[in-house]
Formats: sequence, C-alpha cells, structure tokens
Amino acid sequence: MSSRQIRIATRTSSLALWQAEYVADRLRQLPIEPAVELIHVQTSGDGDRTSPLREFGGTGAFTREVQRAVMDGYADLAVHSLKDLPTESVDGLCLACVPDRAPQLDAILLPSKATTVDTLADLPDSARIGTGSPRRQAQLLNQRPSFEVAEIRGNVETRIRKLDDGDFDAIVLAEAGLRRLGLDDRISLLLSPPVMLPAVGQGALGIECRQDDTSTRELLSSITDQPTLLSVTAERCLLKELRAGCHAPLGVWTEINDQQLTLTGVLLSLDGTTRLEASASGELTDGEQIGRNVAEQLIAAGGDKLVETIIPSSPY
Repeated sequence: MSSRQIRIATRTSSLALWQAEYVADRLRQLPIEPAVELIHVQTSGDGDRTSPLREFGGTGAFTREVQRAVMDGYADLAVHSLKDLPTESVDGLCLACVPDRAPQLDAILLPSKATTVDTLADLPDSARIGTGSPRRQAQLLNQRPSFEVAEIRGNVETRIRKLDDGDFDAIVLAEAGLRRLGLDDRISLLLSPPVMLPAVGQGALGIECRQDDTSTRELLSSITDQPTLLSVTAERCLLKELRAGCHAPLGVWTEINDQQLTLTGVLLSLDGTTRLEASASGELTDGEQIGRNVAEQLIAAGGDKLVETIIPSSPY
C-alpha cells in the first residue's frame, strides 16, 4: 500500500465533487496508488446564489477559498472548472495539470414536458431564457434580439428545477456538466459555432498545487492531456491579452488538425448588437502566440474599446 497521501480541495456542488472524484480516480490508478482524500470548501460564489456574479466580485468567486486551502497547507491540490480560474496565477500556486477535455459546447434545456426543438429559430420570439453568463446572453441576443435573457443562479439541479417550475422557457448550461452528471436526456439542443462559441477553458479542468511542491507537480504531469493543455493555453492567452475578465462576452473555439492549432475568438457587446470575430493558426506548440494574434486582431477591430465599456477596470 502506498504511503503517499493526496488531499484535494474542492467545492461541494455535485458537479465539483464529480470533477474532484474524477481526478482522484485518475491519481489512484497511477503506479504509486496514492491514498486520496477530498477536502470540502465553501466558496463565496456558492454562498451567494442570487446576485449576478459581476455584482459581488465574480472574478475568482468559485476559486479563491479553494486556492486558499492549498496555500495554507490544508490540501495538496485544488480542482477547478478551468473556465472559472483567472488567468493571473496566485503567488505560490501554479496550474500544474489539465486532464483530457469533455465536450465544449453549450446546451439549450427545455421544460421537462416541452416539445423538442431543432434550432434556436424554433423557440418563440419572446422566449425567456435563463443564463447568468454575459457571453451566452450576448450571443443569444445576437442571434435572436427578441429573446428575453434573464439571470439564473444556483447549481445545475437548482437551475433545472427553476426551468421545470415554469420560471423560464429555456435555460443554457454547459454540455460537459450535464454529461458528467448523467443528465444527457435533458439536452434539447446543442449550440455549435458559429451560433455560440464556448467560454475559455470550457469542458476542461484545471488543477493547481503549490509552486514548490515538486513531487505533486510531477505526479500531476502524469495525468495531463497535452492537446487539451495546448488548446487552453491559446484560449487563456487570448483572454489575458484582451484583459476581458471572466465574465465578458468572449467566446472561443479551438481546433487541432495535423499538429496545427486554429483559434477563433468572438467578442460582443452585452446587448449582442456588436460582434467582432478573429482567427489565427499555427504550430500546436505555439498556443500563446496564436492567442496573442487573435487578441491583436480583435483589438485592432475595436475590441479594446468594447471591453472598456463592459469592464472599465478589468481584474485580469
């Protein structure tokens, strides 16, 4: 039996626990067979489930307390949904691992007894659609300006309950979370590019540990998926260069073909009336430069001014 103990800090939602258990299982399958324990952490994002994230310090709202558990030595590593993790690292921590990526798309969910739809055009003009994401809201309004987009908070199960209770005609959630929780049957429509581009890092997990914890970093390198790591590196570099923040209407799509990586980014106004798009390609290992290239194109098209109107003082 291995003498190595690994403590994983995680949020307590069902999805966060699934993700932490997934990482725990991957670690347990390594040759040294470490003993793995989950450390449950309550975050500010979990504590306030009614206010829009951008109104109570949304940046890091789902990561700060989990990171603190690692920094203070209560845990050895933290598992995050990578789309929640700020691009600026916390002093003393490093992004040590990005495992294989789940599906990246967003999904439309309808009330349990509703008729299925094949496209967004099948929804009524005045449909009330629940999503707390400015990225999703802006892209929906860009496609259908007559939609009524409304804030919705809470974990996956809470949002689905609100949908079935009649609060919304539809809601938007990440495909990855639904499939991880075995809720595939609730997916009514997948929103593929160019209709909707996912968030930076969507579908991927980000695992942090202490910068000076060499043994844990080496252990985590064993479960890193290189294509996923290179893809999200490009995406996160674009986000960082734009200084757009976690909650700006920025969508990305990354494709890998024959060792070539192509990154497409869209940046929108909050009301969806302005939509800027840019793409760049290059060698798979040049993700940071590709991300910078896309950012430069968006900035040249007025993206910096657009970001200023959305986030006057970006934390990124």
